[in-house]
Amino acid sequence: MKSTLEETRQTGSLELLAKQLVEGFITGLHKSPYHGFSVEFAEHRLYNVGQTTRHIDWKVFARTDRLYTKQYEEETNLRCLLVVDCSSSMYYPKESLAKIRFSVFASSALAFLLHRQRDAVGLSLFADSVEELTPIKSSSTHLNKVFTLLEKKLQDSAKDSKHTNVVRVLHELAEKIHKRSLVIIFSDMFDGSENHEDIFKALQHLKHNKHEVLLFHVTDHETELRFSFAEKPYEFIDLESGEKLKLHPSEIKERFETELARMHDQLKLKCNQLKIDFISVDSKSSYDEVLQAYLIKRSKMK
Repeated sequence: MKSTLEETRQTGSLELLAKQLVEGFITGLHKSPYHGFSVEFAEHRLYNVGQTTRHIDWKVFARTDRLYTKQYEEETNLRCLLVVDCSSSMYYPKESLAKIRFSVFASSALAFLLHRQRDAVGLSLFADSVEELTPIKSSSTHLNKVFTLLEKKLQDSAKDSKHTNVVRVLHELAEKIHKRSLVIIFSDMFDGSENHEDIFKALQHLKHNKHEVLLFHVTDHETELRFSFAEKPYEFIDLESGEKLKLHPSEIKERFETELARMHDQLKLKCNQLKIDFISVDSKSSYDEVLQAYLIKRSKMK
């Protein structure tokens, strides 16, 4: 993996990295882990001689002694929208940009995988509002556009503070995606809203509109969940508001850990209730290993 990353940094090719990641871990998957998400039963039609027998409804045949086939909507390909949080908090830590880097690289690999399966993919980039929303297409030209937009986000230094408004964005996307799709979200979900129920309602809006939803909850586990810092005074800066606070980590560590654990557990519980796949990601993790573990798990569930 190290040589792959070095080569990618030298060439600047996000497409190269995505291709290598996918070719590295997809070999063992004999079928698409997402296959069937966009397929919805529509109606029965009389079977015609010469048609494939694969879709014959044998239960109906047993009741009526007539051959009917099941007809499906969007039978051919999956539609997927990749939704990437590009607010200022996603550019933490500043030294490594680990959160946005994980999100961009993982999104690129998934986009390449979906394209390889002849599925259609789109991209939405957001902070306090939707900054970019592409159509969902399966062409190579469109895939290159997705890579270009993602590469640009890696090059952004996030000099301008951008707040997060996950609630507004998810409601807007739920209304704008008119066909049933797989929606894959990469975000730390640091919305700034005091009412977490609003976030849950926004996720529920996507589910209500019959979209399949995956949430990659990307955080730096060491500092953002466990608040693990050396025992010395720090000046903490809110990347989204610019607010500064000087204190000793031990002064708030227990309260911080408790509150973040509560938020994390509530989000995971609500996702489970809504049948949303919740993947807690440490931004320091290897994105190919996280994706491989999830895709293999998903394929076994199908």
